[in-house]
Amino acid sequence: MTHIQASKMSIRGVSLLDILNMNSAHACCLATAFPIIIKTGRSMDSLQKQLFVAASRNDATAILTALEKGVDIETRDAAGCSALLKATHHNAIEGARILIDAGANVNAMDNIGDSPYLYAGAEGRLEILRMTLEHGADLTSVNRYGGTALIPAAHHGHVETVRELLKTKTDIDRVNYPGWTALLEAIILGDGGLTYIEIVQLLVDADADVNIADGDGVLPLAHSLERGYLEITEILRNAGAKANY
Repeated sequence: MTHIQASKMSIRGVSLLDILNMNSAHACCLATAFPIIIKTGRSMDSLQKQLFVAASRNDATAILTALEKGVDIETRDAAGCSALLKATHHNAIEGARILIDAGANVNAMDNIGDSPYLYAGAEGRLEILRMTLEHGADLTSVNRYGGTALIPAAHHGHVETVRELLKTKTDIDRVNYPGWTALLEAIILGDGGLTYIEIVQLLVDADADVNIADGDGVLPLAHSLERGYLEITEILRNAGAKANY
Protein backbone atom coordinates (compact mmCIF):
# COMPACT_ATOMS: atom_id res chain seq x y z
CA MET A 1 0.00 0.00 0.00
CA THR A 2 1.31 3.46 -0.95
CA HIS A 3 1.24 6.55 1.24
CA ILE A 4 -1.32 8.05 -1.16
CA GLN A 5 -3.61 5.05 -0.73
CA ALA A 6 -3.12 5.15 3.02
CA SER A 7 -3.98 8.84 3.18
CA LYS A 8 -7.30 8.20 1.39
CA MET A 9 -8.40 5.48 3.83
CA SER A 10 -9.97 6.92 6.94
CA ILE A 11 -12.27 5.99 9.78
CA ARG A 12 -13.91 8.68 11.90
CA GLY A 13 -11.86 11.30 10.08
CA VAL A 14 -8.48 9.68 10.87
CA SER A 15 -6.52 8.40 7.90
CA LEU A 16 -4.53 5.19 7.94
CA LEU A 17 -1.44 7.26 7.17
CA ASP A 18 -2.07 9.24 10.35
CA ILE A 19 -2.25 6.00 12.33
CA LEU A 20 0.95 4.71 10.79
CA ASN A 21 2.67 7.95 11.80
CA MET A 22 1.34 7.94 15.36
CA ASN A 23 3.36 6.87 18.32
CA SER A 24 2.48 3.46 19.73
CA ALA A 25 0.26 4.81 22.54
CA HIS A 26 -2.02 6.72 20.18
CA ALA A 27 -1.98 4.03 17.51
CA CYS A 28 -3.19 1.39 19.98
CA CYS A 29 -6.37 3.37 20.55
CA LEU A 30 -7.25 3.13 16.87
CA ALA A 31 -5.80 -0.30 16.06
CA THR A 32 -9.24 -1.87 15.87
CA ALA A 33 -10.15 0.54 13.09
CA PHE A 34 -7.95 -1.34 10.65
CA PRO A 35 -7.98 -4.95 11.94
CA ILE A 36 -7.03 -6.61 8.67
CA ILE A 37 -4.02 -4.39 7.99
CA ILE A 38 -2.68 -4.05 11.52
CA LYS A 39 -3.43 -7.43 13.04
CA THR A 40 -3.18 -9.94 10.21
CA GLY A 41 0.59 -9.65 9.77
CA ARG A 42 1.25 -10.35 13.45
CA SER A 43 -1.28 -13.18 13.47
CA MET A 44 0.33 -14.80 10.45
CA ASP A 45 3.81 -14.48 11.98
CA SER A 46 2.50 -16.33 15.01
CA LEU A 47 1.00 -19.04 12.81
CA GLN A 48 4.28 -19.47 10.95
CA LYS A 49 6.14 -19.96 14.22
CA GLN A 50 3.43 -22.37 15.34
CA LEU A 51 3.89 -24.37 12.15
CA PHE A 52 7.66 -24.62 12.59
CA VAL A 53 7.36 -25.71 16.23
CA ALA A 54 4.61 -28.19 15.41
CA ALA A 55 6.63 -29.68 12.55
CA SER A 56 9.68 -30.08 14.79
CA ARG A 57 7.60 -31.74 17.52
CA ASN A 58 5.60 -33.98 15.17
CA ASP A 59 2.43 -32.31 16.43
CA ALA A 60 -0.09 -33.31 13.77
CA THR A 61 -2.99 -31.40 15.31
CA ALA A 62 -1.07 -28.13 15.49
CA ILE A 63 0.20 -28.54 11.93
CA LEU A 64 -3.33 -29.06 10.65
CA THR A 65 -4.59 -26.08 12.66
CA ALA A 66 -1.95 -23.77 11.21
CA LEU A 67 -2.67 -24.96 7.67
CA GLU A 68 -6.42 -24.57 8.14
CA LYS A 69 -5.84 -20.98 9.25
CA GLY A 70 -4.08 -20.23 5.99
CA VAL A 71 -0.39 -20.23 6.83
CA ASP A 72 1.83 -20.57 3.77
CA ILE A 73 3.10 -24.15 3.76
CA GLU A 74 6.32 -23.00 2.08
CA THR A 75 7.10 -20.24 4.58
CA ARG A 76 10.78 -20.20 5.60
CA ASP A 77 12.69 -19.38 8.75
CA ALA A 78 15.89 -17.31 8.88
CA ALA A 79 17.94 -20.34 7.80
CA GLY A 80 15.71 -20.90 4.79
CA CYS A 81 14.13 -24.02 6.29
CA SER A 82 10.58 -24.96 5.36
CA ALA A 83 8.28 -26.69 7.83
CA LEU A 84 8.83 -29.95 5.97
CA LEU A 85 12.59 -29.64 6.30
CA LYS A 86 12.12 -28.96 10.03
CA ALA A 87 10.06 -32.13 10.29
CA THR A 88 12.75 -34.03 8.39
CA HIS A 89 15.48 -32.74 10.73
CA HIS A 90 13.58 -34.23 13.67
CA ASN A 91 12.40 -37.37 11.83
CA ALA A 92 8.84 -36.23 12.53
CA ILE A 93 7.24 -38.81 10.27
CA GLU A 94 3.54 -38.05 10.80
CA GLY A 95 4.14 -34.32 10.57
CA ALA A 96 6.09 -34.79 7.35
CA ARG A 97 3.30 -36.95 5.95
CA ILE A 98 0.69 -34.27 6.62
CA LEU A 99 2.84 -31.55 5.07
CA ILE A 100 3.68 -33.62 2.00
CA ASP A 101 0.05 -34.62 1.50
CA ALA A 102 -0.84 -30.93 1.75
CA GLY A 103 1.55 -30.15 -1.09
CA ALA A 104 4.83 -29.22 0.62
CA ASN A 105 7.77 -29.09 -1.79
CA VAL A 106 10.09 -32.04 -1.11
CA ASN A 107 12.88 -30.32 -3.08
CA ALA A 108 12.78 -26.88 -1.41
CA MET A 109 16.33 -26.04 -0.33
CA ASP A 110 17.45 -24.06 2.67
CA ASN A 111 20.32 -21.59 2.77
CA ILE A 112 22.96 -24.34 2.78
CA GLY A 113 21.48 -26.48 0.03
CA ASP A 114 19.58 -29.07 2.07
CA SER A 115 16.13 -30.16 0.94
CA PRO A 116 13.75 -32.60 2.65
CA TYR A 117 14.70 -35.23 0.06
CA LEU A 118 18.46 -34.69 0.28
CA TYR A 119 18.49 -34.46 4.07
CA ALA A 120 16.32 -37.55 4.48
CA GLY A 121 18.72 -39.48 2.29
CA ALA A 122 21.87 -38.18 3.95
CA GLU A 123 20.65 -38.76 7.51
CA GLY A 124 18.78 -42.03 7.03
CA ARG A 125 15.25 -40.70 7.56
CA LEU A 126 13.96 -43.72 5.68
CA GLU A 127 10.19 -43.25 5.97
CA ILE A 128 10.38 -39.59 5.05
CA LEU A 129 12.75 -40.44 2.20
CA ARG A 130 10.20 -42.87 0.80
CA MET A 131 7.51 -40.21 0.97
CA THR A 132 9.70 -37.71 -0.87
CA LEU A 133 10.43 -40.28 -3.57
CA GLU A 134 6.70 -40.83 -4.00
CA HIS A 135 6.08 -37.10 -4.31
CA GLY A 136 8.52 -35.87 -6.92
CA ALA A 137 11.96 -35.98 -5.33
CA ASP A 138 14.51 -34.56 -7.76
CA LEU A 139 17.02 -37.39 -8.13
CA THR A 140 19.42 -35.07 -9.94
CA SER A 141 19.54 -32.49 -7.14
CA VAL A 142 22.79 -32.17 -5.23
CA ASN A 143 23.81 -30.88 -1.83
CA ARG A 144 26.39 -28.20 -1.04
CA TYR A 145 29.15 -30.77 -1.60
CA GLY A 146 27.85 -31.63 -5.04
CA GLY A 147 26.59 -35.02 -4.00
CA THR A 148 23.29 -36.76 -4.60
CA ALA A 149 21.43 -38.25 -1.62
CA LEU A 150 23.17 -41.58 -2.25
CA ILE A 151 26.69 -40.34 -1.54
CA PRO A 152 26.20 -39.13 2.07
CA ALA A 153 23.88 -42.09 2.72
CA ALA A 154 26.80 -44.40 1.88
CA HIS A 155 29.21 -42.22 3.89
CA HIS A 156 27.00 -42.26 7.00
CA GLY A 157 26.40 -45.99 6.89
CA HIS A 158 22.65 -45.95 6.25
CA VAL A 159 22.28 -49.39 4.70
CA GLU A 160 18.50 -49.35 4.16
CA THR A 161 18.62 -45.82 2.78
CA VAL A 162 21.28 -46.87 0.28
CA ARG A 163 19.17 -49.88 -0.64
CA GLU A 164 16.11 -47.65 -1.17
CA LEU A 165 17.97 -45.12 -3.29
CA LEU A 166 19.44 -47.85 -5.46
CA LYS A 167 15.87 -48.76 -6.48
CA THR A 168 15.64 -45.35 -8.19
CA LYS A 169 17.38 -43.90 -11.22
CA THR A 170 19.80 -41.87 -9.13
CA ASP A 171 23.28 -41.58 -10.63
CA ILE A 172 25.21 -44.30 -8.81
CA ASP A 173 28.54 -43.01 -10.13
CA ARG A 174 28.04 -39.32 -9.44
CA VAL A 175 31.32 -37.66 -8.42
CA ASN A 176 30.93 -34.89 -5.83
CA TYR A 177 33.03 -31.76 -5.47
CA PRO A 178 35.70 -33.44 -3.29
CA GLY A 179 36.07 -36.01 -6.09
CA TRP A 180 34.33 -38.99 -4.51
CA THR A 181 31.58 -41.38 -5.58
CA ALA A 182 29.29 -43.18 -3.14
CA LEU A 183 31.61 -46.19 -3.37
CA LEU A 184 34.68 -44.12 -2.59
CA GLU A 185 32.98 -42.43 0.38
CA ALA A 186 31.93 -45.79 1.80
CA ILE A 187 35.55 -46.92 1.67
CA ILE A 188 37.38 -43.71 2.56
CA LEU A 189 35.01 -42.41 5.24
CA GLY A 190 33.72 -45.76 6.49
CA ASP A 191 35.41 -48.03 9.00
CA GLY A 192 35.54 -51.23 6.98
CA GLY A 193 33.06 -52.92 9.32
CA LEU A 194 29.97 -54.96 8.54
CA THR A 195 27.83 -51.92 7.73
CA TYR A 196 30.25 -50.63 5.13
CA ILE A 197 30.94 -54.08 3.75
CA GLU A 198 27.21 -54.40 3.08
CA ILE A 199 27.01 -50.95 1.50
CA VAL A 200 29.96 -51.67 -0.80
CA GLN A 201 28.33 -54.96 -1.78
CA LEU A 202 25.03 -53.19 -2.51
CA LEU A 203 26.78 -50.62 -4.68
CA VAL A 204 28.79 -53.24 -6.56
CA ASP A 205 25.69 -55.39 -7.08
CA ALA A 206 23.97 -52.32 -8.52
CA ASP A 207 26.82 -51.95 -11.06
CA ALA A 208 28.72 -49.10 -9.48
CA ASP A 209 31.92 -48.46 -11.42
CA VAL A 210 34.68 -49.86 -9.23
CA ASN A 211 37.40 -48.13 -11.22
CA ILE A 212 36.51 -44.47 -10.80
CA ALA A 213 39.46 -42.82 -9.06
CA ASP A 214 39.23 -39.99 -6.56
CA GLY A 215 40.39 -36.45 -7.31
CA ASP A 216 44.00 -37.49 -6.73
CA GLY A 217 43.77 -40.45 -9.07
CA VAL A 218 43.63 -43.09 -6.32
CA LEU A 219 41.32 -46.00 -7.12
CA PRO A 220 38.81 -47.62 -4.71
CA LEU A 221 40.82 -50.84 -4.47
CA ALA A 222 43.98 -48.91 -3.55
CA HIS A 223 42.10 -47.13 -0.74
CA SER A 224 40.76 -50.44 0.53
CA LEU A 225 44.19 -52.10 0.45
CA GLU A 226 45.79 -49.14 2.22
CA ARG A 227 43.25 -49.43 5.04
CA GLY A 228 43.48 -53.19 5.32
CA TYR A 229 39.79 -53.76 4.53
CA LEU A 230 40.05 -57.43 3.55
CA GLU A 231 36.36 -58.11 2.88
CA ILE A 232 35.86 -54.94 0.87
CA THR A 233 39.05 -55.65 -1.06
CA GLU A 234 37.69 -59.08 -2.00
CA ILE A 235 34.36 -57.59 -3.15
CA LEU A 236 36.17 -55.05 -5.30
CA ARG A 237 38.55 -57.59 -6.83
CA ASN A 238 35.68 -59.95 -7.66
CA ALA A 239 34.03 -57.00 -9.45
CA GLY A 240 37.11 -56.35 -11.59
CA ALA A 241 38.60 -53.49 -9.62
CA LYS A 242 42.12 -52.40 -10.46
CA ALA A 243 44.75 -51.03 -8.12
CA ASN A 244 47.21 -48.19 -8.66
CA TYR A 245 50.09 -50.53 -7.86
